[in-house]
Amino acid sequence: MSDRESGHDWYPSKYGAADEIGAANLITPEIALKAVRLVKTGRSYPLGVPIDKHLPAFRHRSFHLYNVQPDEAGGAAKAQNKFTFNDELVNGWTGVGTQLNGIGHIGIDYTYYNGNRATDFVTVEGVTKLGIEKVPPFVTRGVVLDMVAYYGQPIVPEDTEFTVADITAVLKNENLTLSTGDVVLFNTGWLELIGKDDEKFLTVEPGIGMEAAEWLAAQDIVAFGGDTWASEIYPAKDGQEFPVNQFLLAKNGIYNLELIDTRALVRDNVYEFLFVLGQPLYVGSTQVNVNPVAIT
Repeated sequence: MSDRESGHDWYPSKYGAADEIGAANLITPEIALKAVRLVKTGRSYPLGVPIDKHLPAFRHRSFHLYNVQPDEAGGAAKAQNKFTFNDELVNGWTGVGTQLNGIGHIGIDYTYYNGNRATDFVTVEGVTKLGIEKVPPFVTRGVVLDMVAYYGQPIVPEDTEFTVADITAVLKNENLTLSTGDVVLFNTGWLELIGKDDEKFLTVEPGIGMEAAEWLAAQDIVAFGGDTWASEIYPAKDGQEFPVNQFLLAKNGIYNLELIDTRALVRDNVYEFLFVLGQPLYVGSTQVNVNPVAIT
């Protein structure tokens, strides 16, 4: 029996049975050139949040950085003009802070993008397919949807599900339409909770549900995300665990960008921009800390 006959009609991928980069296929030179033409001022906005041991993270994850001065032990140099240096050792999860979640990160019943089964490609030293090192740079159009302005509250309420009607209304307010290859980010105000109410930040969040996820996928976007840690309403109203991520990553090869800091963009009324991301190429990882840049 074939995968489609058994009900797994979401693979093989429309990009081919051997494809490992999903919607990143949409970022063509033509798409990149079109996005570059958005740059008018040359101003850049970092979209990452600083990472340290205090940053709230999903469930088991943590981050610790240690400074080491090899052969120095913090003491004074014994000879004049002696070469000294600082080295840093990180003991942390790649899914802490602003991150790119690759299409090998979320699966359905141990099956991942393009029908790849965990038993065939997941090892203790990383994945042998769908690794973050396969993902090409993102040079494309970014769009931020200011849900804070739309709902008229400093922080969008936790049980708010963004519908297609909500999204299209915000796009109309911002005088925008979505295009193939876009990165779509939601500004909800939830980064304001960090350091003030970390428990709430990690327990619940507003975001898109399945209706909006299906609509976004139909727009041929390359990535979705925003300033929350899951980029979807959590917990889901139907009781499933991360149904939006399952649908967009596993079934459609669309990437997730979490904890994206869009506050400066919306303060400056910047809603579309050149989005640039070149992630660390950690071989075998399915997610990685990043600091994307918006250029206007």
